Amino acid sequence: MKKIFFPLLFLVLTPVLFAQGFSSMQQRKLTNALTAISNLYVDSINDKKIVENTLEAILKELDPHSLYIPKEEVDRVNEPLEGSFEGVGIQFQIMEDTLLVIQTISGCPAEKVGVLPGDRIIYINNELVAGTVNGKKIQNSDIFKLLRGPKGTEVTVKILRGGKKELMEFKIIRDKIPLYSVDASYMIGKDIGYIKINNFGNSTVQEFEKAFNSLKGKGMTKLILSLQGNGGGYLNAAIQLADEFLSTNKLIVYTQGLNQPKTVAESTTTGIFETGKLIVLVDEYSASASEIVSGALQDWDRAIIVGRRTFGKGLVQRQFPLIDGSMLRLTVARYYTPTGRCIQKSYKGGYEKYEMDLVDRFKKGELLHADSIHFPDSLRYQTLNLKRTVYGGGGIMPDIFVPLDTTRYTDYHRKIVARGVVNKVCVQYIDKNRTELKKKYPTFDKFKKEYEVDDAFLNQLISAAEKEKIKLDTAQYAISKILIKLQLKALVARDLWEMNEYYQIMDSDNESLQKAIEILQKPGAFEKILK
Repeated sequence: MKKIFFPLLFLVLTPVLFAQGFSSMQQRKLTNALTAISNLYVDSINDKKIVENTLEAILKELDPHSLYIPKEEVDRVNEPLEGSFEGVGIQFQIMEDTLLVIQTISGCPAEKVGVLPGDRIIYINNELVAGTVNGKKIQNSDIFKLLRGPKGTEVTVKILRGGKKELMEFKIIRDKIPLYSVDASYMIGKDIGYIKINNFGNSTVQEFEKAFNSLKGKGMTKLILSLQGNGGGYLNAAIQLADEFLSTNKLIVYTQGLNQPKTVAESTTTGIFETGKLIVLVDEYSASASEIVSGALQDWDRAIIVGRRTFGKGLVQRQFPLIDGSMLRLTVARYYTPTGRCIQKSYKGGYEKYEMDLVDRFKKGELLHADSIHFPDSLRYQTLNLKRTVYGGGGIMPDIFVPLDTTRYTDYHRKIVARGVVNKVCVQYIDKNRTELKKKYPTFDKFKKEYEVDDAFLNQLISAAEKEKIKLDTAQYAISKILIKLQLKALVARDLWEMNEYYQIMDSDNESLQKAIEILQKPGAFEKILK
């Protein structure tokens, strides 16, 4: 495969670098200003803050996706793409000032020593983490600092477990904790497989191949690939995923910038699903690497794209570590689909207008009606095999448009979700009923078919909302009730099993997925679109 690699380079602010875009006059001007401030300002200065604010302001002037990352944030920002972090391997929530274990990650240190879902962590390394500590409530960030640490180091936790009078002590040796790109993979009917990818990181392609081969073993011959809400990630991961679906020597993407030569990536002979019906789901939050994959498959008429117009991020960033461990993520090129489409939306109106783009789309009706989207003829392109019309200039426009369903969303629903009421009540419900639920529903299939959110559960939600000063609006509640019950059921499934089961519940309300299933199940429907 012809891969595009972006090595990490150390950026040193020397006259050689400035000569590329900054005149020597402007360089001296900036140096003189900083020198004057440092030597003559009336009060003491925070030089670190001044330099960081200056860098942020410079990058904000360039484009919306170049940014400065402080040293303290570098590891956290890179975690989803690197595919792991070092810690103990628990999912937790702070509930009523107590650290509650929601799940232990399979095969990770906490599970190995016997920590269980429902345990309450009271001490971490003899530091109290329950209730109010030093006059303030414990925060998620405080817990991360205590539980995370270098692989091989030890952390001691003291746990309160239901039915036990004494605290239980566990010594946990930290290790690499995986972060997964594949949220869900399951069969729909006898021959349709579904795989949802949440980002493009180091392990994405390996995870996809594992999920694909598992589904293939269950009889899959048709695939629905969901990139909904996928904000992107590593360019190489997108190239490798697209290669799984394209035959040899097909252009996948090329990149080019003022100071970057044109670089081309093509498919190889190693694809595992080069033939067979394929549908890709996208929405307004599918960006960057997601648009590379969907754009390449659309341009080669390899897949049907279903959903709504994607975000429109066609800028390539390279990371430059700075001398103190902080980092610049700098835009160095634009990427183009095989037909030559640059799908980066305009940012000439400034950062604030760019940030409001999705809100503007909603106000204009674009998310609700396909005919609200208008492209000039100058942005019209033809696909490479079937000569179908596609458009550039601001995201990938799907072949089949599926409007955003807003009929069940109300202010009441938005408030109980945004303020964490839905999640909090679900955690309390699971904590109280976990043993009974596991006994009654030993398998997910039984749970999916038989479990229903009852009135007691809903009344608990309403009461919790009122404690948060969210007054019950009976009309809005009636509109959103079906959606609320679905979300609660999905959250219960997630806490009893994994994220895969969560999506199997929620996807019954995914209109784009339902449309894709209809296309694959209806004789001739797929061929009618790609003809």
